[in-house]
Amino acid sequence: MDRWEQEGLHSANFGMRNQVDHILDALAEQQARLTEVQQRLDAARITVASADGLVEVTVDSAGVLTDVTFTAAALRGTAEQLGKSTLETGREAARRAQEQTREILAPVAEAGAAMPDLSDLVPGAPSLRDGLDTAGES
Repeated sequence: MDRWEQEGLHSANFGMRNQVDHILDALAEQQARLTEVQQRLDAARITVASADGLVEVTVDSAGVLTDVTFTAAALRGTAEQLGKSTLETGREAARRAQEQTREILAPVAEAGAAMPDLSDLVPGAPSLRDGLDTAGES
């Protein structure tokens, strides 16, 4: 191997190390963000009152029911009316929880999309994003 080839390999190696260092720094930053995001998701609660004023439903960030409160008026209505009101209100609370969760996760998803892929670093390497996109669809 002549001197020019050695310098070329050295230069390529240096460039690769810089890219890997950049990725590691970005991953460390992402990890710190993920801790904050997880805390926000754990604390998130959505409370929705029914349009008819009979029920109030609270869900967590995953849309899991955490509390249901009935007003005095709920006891004067029919069981069918109360059931329908509770169901509609629970669905609306879960929808809002999904929306809030997407908003909380958006900065993490954007930062992840900005990171280079394995195929960007190593010519001919498979894309890790393709595998993640496929896994997310199942």
